[in-house]
Amino acid sequence: MKKRDFEVLLDSVREAGAIRRGEREPSRELDFGPEEIRTIRSRLRLTQPEFASMIGVSVGTLRNWEQGRRRPDGPAMALLVVAAHAPQVVADALHPRRLSRTLRKLQ
Repeated sequence: MKKRDFEVLLDSVREAGAIRRGEREPSRELDFGPEEIRTIRSRLRLTQPEFASMIGVSVGTLRNWEQGRRRPDGPAMALLVVAAHAPQVVADALHPRRLSRTLRKLQ
């Protein structure tokens, strides 16, 4: 993954955190319904357990999102926005081996 792509992803997550903490107003409201979340996961060709593990949520949480019982928010929503627009960037950034290499480089 290119460093610039990773920085864009990281900036999105930081921005989402600031919005969630009330330190910043959202520039727009986004809403992902169950179908959109399933579509993102399908585009990555991942099972529910694989996708949940990759984005750091429980399988139960992902199932609740995909069945419309709960809605993602905060950093999870930001990550889904990025995944909707650039699924391969998210897959490359969050692949366990690549992520551990990237984190070592940042230290």
